[in-house]
Amino acid sequence: MASDSTRYLRPDVLSQIGDLELRARYVVEGFVSGLHRSPYQGYSVEFAQHKEYVAGDDIRHLDWRVYGRTDRFYIKQFEEETNLRTHILLDCSGSMRYPDGGASRSRGAGGGERLSKFEYAATVAASLAFLLIHQQDAVGLMLFDDQVRVNLPPLSNRSHLKSITSQIDGARLEAPTEAKALFADVAAKLRRRSLVILISDLLAEAADVMQGLERMRYADHEVIVMHVLDHDERTFPFQDNTLFEGLETPELQLTVDPQALRRSYLDALGAFISQIRGACLNSGIDYVGLSTRDTLDVALRSYLASRQHRVKAKS
Repeated sequence: MASDSTRYLRPDVLSQIGDLELRARYVVEGFVSGLHRSPYQGYSVEFAQHKEYVAGDDIRHLDWRVYGRTDRFYIKQFEEETNLRTHILLDCSGSMRYPDGGASRSRGAGGGERLSKFEYAATVAASLAFLLIHQQDAVGLMLFDDQVRVNLPPLSNRSHLKSITSQIDGARLEAPTEAKALFADVAAKLRRRSLVILISDLLAEAADVMQGLERMRYADHEVIVMHVLDHDERTFPFQDNTLFEGLETPELQLTVDPQALRRSYLDALGAFISQIRGACLNSGIDYVGLSTRDTLDVALRSYLASRQHRVKAKS
């Protein structure tokens, strides 16, 4: 696979999702998802027009240059930016390296190249960023492990897409995830109502993850969770005695008989996923389960189509 930042923008994926649009469900004041500018007047983004000052107007917005030319007071009015603002939160912790194939990456079903969880998640992130910027919405990126490593603010210009993919390509995938402190930090950085897309394997305490996500929802952000797990993690296909090593805790190694553990492992995984999915549902958060064996364009297209259908039903 190519080593440059364009490797996450796969033409086969983009060609299949390019006709769909990602829309936020909630319309808030001055925020209509990627469609129009608001009829409301605000002061947050760009200049719209002057109006003559009247008693009670906010004097902070007096245009002193106009006063100098005309000897009359005018107020600057601004039009709020109402295109969709999206923050993509991409997990770059050590566990996302699995299966950690390196240069000798294994082959997937059908002989295709097998992607690590991070490569899969990064392709999802880059594809969504491309789609949103293509429809002139602003996209930002946060790369995180036990802290926020990269925080690119939402922008809608095409050159910003290269910045996003370059930062993704430079992720180190070494540190563990520290969900409790991390999501509190992330939520504090989101100062304006936005669409937040979390792409992660969520390998942390479910209560810590949900506490952070619920904090974002409490602040009126629209939240989507894309839960990426490797096919091995979802099915536990191992047969012979296997040495398991911790990607985030290398000193942790354990040789076990997988067949003796399979049922209890799958039960525990199922309970974990049910807990996360149920908590998302209760909080009005979209939950999307993804396997690295899922064809990327099919997975994204299926979700975006179902989301678009729900948005239309609510409108």
